[in-house]
Amino acid sequence: MSKRHWPFLLGGLLVALLLAGVVSNYASSHPDGLDSSLLKGCTVNADDEITGGSCPAQQAKDHELADSPLADYGVRGIGNDFLSTGLSGVLGVLLTFALGGGLFWLARRRGPVTPVTSATPDTTTASADPSDDAATPSTGTR
Repeated sequence: MSKRHWPFLLGGLLVALLLAGVVSNYASSHPDGLDSSLLKGCTVNADDEITGGSCPAQQAKDHELADSPLADYGVRGIGNDFLSTGLSGVLGVLLTFALGGGLFWLARRRGPVTPVTSATPDTTTASADPSDDAATPSTGTR
């Protein structure tokens, strides 16, 4: 990577870290479109718990990874919600950056490829007399 790409790359990483670490705490806590459409037909209380009616959200189950350290947009074990959400976002950005950078590093070009031409005869061992070529084996390919 050339030196002029580093400021752009680091600037993008800094912006992503600020958005994930700070701005993500100000995202809406109200359900998104999918959640609200699944709640149609049900009545919910202030804590978004279903109290009556009939809707598809009543069949919802917890995800298999609901106990994971970064589940539910936070870091388990941190009591401060602002810090927990911000740290979760920062860890996600860093993990994504590391995985993406590693994949790009593996897929990068390793320098110019020089074509191998096997159609040209090796003239370094051939003698000036064409009759000698038939008697002396050549090390090149013909």
